[in-house]
Amino acid sequence: MNESLTKGQKNAFFAHFSMLNTRGLTLDAFKNLLPLYKNRTMSLVYLGLGTNLGDKPLNLNNAVKALSVEAGSVLSVSSFYASIPWGFESENEFLNAVVLVETNLTPFVLLAKTQEIEREMGRNAKTISGYEDRTIDIDILLYDKLIVDQPTLKIPHPFIVKRDFVRIPLLEIAPELVDPVSNKKFRML
Repeated sequence: MNESLTKGQKNAFFAHFSMLNTRGLTLDAFKNLLPLYKNRTMSLVYLGLGTNLGDKPLNLNNAVKALSVEAGSVLSVSSFYASIPWGFESENEFLNAVVLVETNLTPFVLLAKTQEIEREMGRNAKTISGYEDRTIDIDILLYDKLIVDQPTLKIPHPFIVKRDFVRIPLLEIAPELVDPVSNKKFRML
């Protein structure tokens, strides 16, 4: 591995390789793509965090620590906000936050990393049929000004403005942030 790569670039390289290796790509063939990682710029990503089981403040703090190790540099963390469950019935209130992370991971690799963190923190697989109680939930809200509309990933997250427990902490750390779809400031939506 080329030593001129930063630690983050090396992490991105191996994260991408491990994901693509399931398709039979060898490490030697993948190393030919090394120049792409050297020139990769960092992206700013807003992530929504939520928990309604266990020690909620500890869960959020542990998720932030895991993101700083697995995803990139955590630049900002909102206050923690209590909220009632959204989309399902539960006796357990949520605690939510939004974090700003600088990363060199692509959106889909970042998604895989956030899902890995969720599993490591005790989260069961996300359900397709609806919402349920969870130790941790990590959603990609925004990734630079990128717009992604795929079955497994939607950026910007489609419910940012419908969920106060996302919108309020997002605006706390980025009051002038602009929605890449409407080109309007989120505080105006």
